[in-house]
Parts: sequence; C-alpha cells; structure tokens
Amino acid sequence: QVQLVESGGGLVQAGGSLRLSCAVSGGSFSSYGMGWFRQAPGKERDIVATIRWNGGDTYYADSVKGRFTISRDNAKKMVYLQMNSLKPEDTAVYYCARDQRAFGMGQKPAEFGSWGQGTQVTVSS
Repeated sequence: QVQLVESGGGLVQAGGSLRLSCAVSGGSFSSYGMGWFRQAPGKERDIVATIRWNGGDTYYADSVKGRFTISRDNAKKMVYLQMNSLKPEDTAVYYCARDQRAFGMGQKPAEFGSWGQGTQVTVSS
C-alpha cells in the first residue's frame, strides 16, 4: 500500500519562501502523476499543482502561477513544492497525492487515490 509523507511546512512571513517535500513508499511512483493540494479552514480542498509521471508537464492553479514550482525525483520517489513570495492567503494544510491512474495527470481531488497526512503552512502578514 502506497504511503505519502509530507514535510517542510511551518510559519513564514509574507514574501518568504518554503519548500515542501513528499516522500512516497510502498507502491509504484514513477508511472503516476503527482499533485499538491491545500485546504484552508472552512474551505474545500483545492488543487495547487500537478506534475506528469515523467515531469514533462505541469499544471498550476491561477493563484500560485509564477510563485510556486512543482518538481519530482523519480529515483528518490520524492515530490517537491517550492513556494516563493508567499501570501497570507496561502495559509492552509498542504497535501501530497498520487493520481489513481497510471500515466494520468489529474486536476481534481477525486482523481487522486492516495494522500498524505498534510503539513501546515502559515503565512503571517
């Protein structure tokens, strides 16, 4: 059974940067698209970014374009989210997820079947 563990969250001032990491174990990784999602209190879980199985294509939510970068290392079974120019509205729990379909690249939470426990990101103004 695949397991995902996020790390790298924390408290940062507006304009600062954080790098989230997601370690994947117990299942296939290199054939699956991966994604980062976030959920703020009282809100639905929303997509942040996704990356194709080979890293050849990425998707970003409009709210993070130009500030966030998703990447992956298939040899290490890791996914990363570099977050720059952070804003208070980026405050949320961030989740790493694996697409349900091999070679897929979903853009909705329902298309992802395996999730991490989340890591809190708090951006102060």
